[in-house]
Amino acid sequence: MKIIFFGTPEYVLPIVEAINKKYNSGREKNFVCVVTQPPAKVGREKRILHSPVDNWAYRHKIKIITDLKKENLPEADLGILAAYGEIIPDFVINHFKFGILNIHPSPLPEFRGASPVQAALITGTNPTGVTVIKLTQKLDSGPIISSFKEEVFVDDTTQTLRKRLFERSSEFLINLPRGKAGLIPNYLNGKIKPKSQDESKTTFTKLIKKEDGFIPPKYLEAALRDKRLRENWEIRFIKDFSIKYSVLNIERFIRAMYPWPVAWSFVKNQKRLKILKAHIDDKRLILDSVQLEGKNPTSWEEFKRGYPNVSFAN
Repeated sequence: MKIIFFGTPEYVLPIVEAINKKYNSGREKNFVCVVTQPPAKVGREKRILHSPVDNWAYRHKIKIITDLKKENLPEADLGILAAYGEIIPDFVINHFKFGILNIHPSPLPEFRGASPVQAALITGTNPTGVTVIKLTQKLDSGPIISSFKEEVFVDDTTQTLRKRLFERSSEFLINLPRGKAGLIPNYLNGKIKPKSQDESKTTFTKLIKKEDGFIPPKYLEAALRDKRLRENWEIRFIKDFSIKYSVLNIERFIRAMYPWPVAWSFVKNQKRLKILKAHIDDKRLILDSVQLEGKNPTSWEEFKRGYPNVSFAN
């Protein structure tokens, strides 16, 4: 059973590790290659930066493909995809006898698209989970192979929740607790019957941009003072969705935007202030750590000592 993995960021590495341990541990090397995003040029010096999956495969001497073409795709029976970062063309989907299994961190059909973990945190969805679908050309709409649920903790950020979801996915795919066979063996043995998604319950998310982390200054002022506002706040990366202003929703938004792009707003001098961490105490938003544009991160209390008259610009 030969497998190709499609993925790019660091948080999918537990899945790569599990596949390698299961399918490359014997004499036969059945983990054929990884397909990942090409190296990027970063910084003023245009330094070449390889993806975490690329770096992992290089260390483990597994074939790496960054230019996906029909002629350079090795023969394989099954594809596993997690946060690859590009639409997979038809010739790739049709390349595999058993298709491609897509690990999507949401309870599909809810939160299709690029930002499901952030959407779960902002909307207060609990539990959330992971859905494994058979990949089709239409975005995240393939038949459901299996799924699991995961509790969202009160202090979860996108970073912590996403890490936990993909760590659990690695076990879910290969080996369940108490020696039970994981999803991949059961799927290949025909023990799982795929089921269609309920299209009437579909919601969509888009790729988050830097500007999507913006919190209107008056919302932060109100949250810091426990002041009521009767306003709706449009969350642009969730299609056709808005939330009511509340201290809780501001705090959820801050956690959802961490570690990228980080929630931010303007202080009175029109400089950007990143809100790195916050919590709620006695119905008020308490800022824990912030970072002024061009400065290093600091605690909110230390920041106020340096800027005693700070307030958020309207």
